[in-house]
Amino acid sequence: MTADLLTLAQSLARRAGTQARIGRSQGMQVVGTKLTNTDMVTKFDREAEAMIIAGLRAARPDDSIVGEEGGGHRGTSGVEWHVDPIDGTTSFMYGLPTWCVSIGAQDSDGALVGAVFLPDLDEMFAARRGHGATLNDAPLHCSGLSDVSKALVATGFSYTPAQRTVQSRRLTEFIHRIRDVRRMGAAAIDICFVACGRLDAYFEENLHSWDILAAELIAREAGARGGDFSGGPLRPPEVLVATPGVFDALSAMLVDAARKHPHA
Repeated sequence: MTADLLTLAQSLARRAGTQARIGRSQGMQVVGTKLTNTDMVTKFDREAEAMIIAGLRAARPDDSIVGEEGGGHRGTSGVEWHVDPIDGTTSFMYGLPTWCVSIGAQDSDGALVGAVFLPDLDEMFAARRGHGATLNDAPLHCSGLSDVSKALVATGFSYTPAQRTVQSRRLTEFIHRIRDVRRMGAAAIDICFVACGRLDAYFEENLHSWDILAAELIAREAGARGGDFSGGPLRPPEVLVATPGVFDALSAMLVDAARKHPHA
């Protein structure tokens, strides 16, 4: 069953991402903002989500669907899809390649399948539970790094200015204790880059299920470890995904930084 689910997720992610990429080349149109004036949504976000939801409803009418842009459906099958039609909308708008389409499905035991497609790079990350992870159908694995001082770490920042200020202050507490920091602007990409060893770790706060469901499964199937900042179960308010050899050291740094710079 999971093979069919993954094939469906990959097909819809590729179709939606390709349509959005072609549409962007013909002209950008912002249709609104969400949380703040910098949290934008384009017509391509909404069109991509509508396409994905229509495809899921046609193939799997009894499944539930949760979409970032408000689309959804309550089903009865026990399978629930989480859809981020364009993760990294700002990158998408600026013509940067770090945006993606993320589609994941879960059941009562957790994530079942995940597909994350980067249209500008023509890269498809995918996984199904218990069967490993792939990049363009080739098996992938996270890095084997164990020295946190050599870790390349990605993060993201809140759209809310006050929270972003606190987050940047926390980063100053340990940036000198790791190799360096990167910011791609899309949680799903950051997590997938941990999965394939392009990054050693990623952390961020205040995410949503559609940001992480597919990518976290891909990373886990690639050998990475996920959790909250304290090392407990991974949850959208606190996400830390890292190669196992540096997870605990980064967890300690994040906890210490949060203690010194708590949110107001």
